[in-house]
Amino acid sequence: MTGTSTAGPSAPSDPTESRAHVRGAELAYTDAGAGPLAVYAHGLTQSRASETASGLFDWAPVVAAGRRLVRYDARGHGQSTGEAIPAQYAWPQLADDLLALLDQLAGAAPVAGIGSSMGTATLLHAAVRAPGRFDRLVLTAPPTAWASREAQAGLYRQGADLVETRGPGLFAELAASAPVPAVFADLPGYPPAPDVSEKLFPSVLRGAADSDLPPEAALATIDVPVLILAWAGDPGHPLSTAERLAALIDGARLQVAETGAQLARWGALTAEFLGSGEQARGAGGA
Repeated sequence: MTGTSTAGPSAPSDPTESRAHVRGAELAYTDAGAGPLAVYAHGLTQSRASETASGLFDWAPVVAAGRRLVRYDARGHGQSTGEAIPAQYAWPQLADDLLALLDQLAGAAPVAGIGSSMGTATLLHAAVRAPGRFDRLVLTAPPTAWASREAQAGLYRQGADLVETRGPGLFAELAASAPVPAVFADLPGYPPAPDVSEKLFPSVLRGAADSDLPPEAALATIDVPVLILAWAGDPGHPLSTAERLAALIDGARLQVAETGAQLARWGALTAEFLGSGEQARGAGGA
């Protein structure tokens, strides 16, 4: 089933709001710019709106470089719909959502993928499942994985119980009261406020708790250019995951932000890595 977007391959520079019917849900997305497609997937409990409000990322340089950029709200997040079923929010299922969305937006043509945290995990599951779907990957803030995942999963399950008994407000307060890594010290909007309904919040957290990155052997098969952007000092996004991904994926480049100024350059670094629209066309990109 096709989406309801009015934006085509030559979308205008001003973002257009659109919705796509994907695997029983409606995914809300913003379509901006013109040129080869890049898609951005956000982090757990976040949305396009919450990340914009926080000032955490600025992807405008990607559009300015001649790319069409689609940012979407994951199932159950922001303005996208979902059901109170934890399995729907497991990372492999979110990857299926992304692949189905890209079928509508790009047909069979490969696209560039940008992810953050849960979005990075979504991209990795999608990339190993559909090797020809992506021509470049930018993996920001890789989450806990493998040996470090069990403890984080326990926190998510506790959080789900807390939301069911006390409501999401308390969960948000506890998250906001946690120590802020130095890299975010200049961001008054950090941490971003959760953008998931109270009804879906426990299921979203439990889906994340039941998830992990693909096996290392599967990740080692990724053979497209990969840029890994990690930040320091955040146990929820440990450098160990980013470093392991860099070791597993042949040719992957890793850069670590330790200051707010370095973090603020991620949009420009991503645009440079993806290349301009004309460069991507010349390389056979979407």
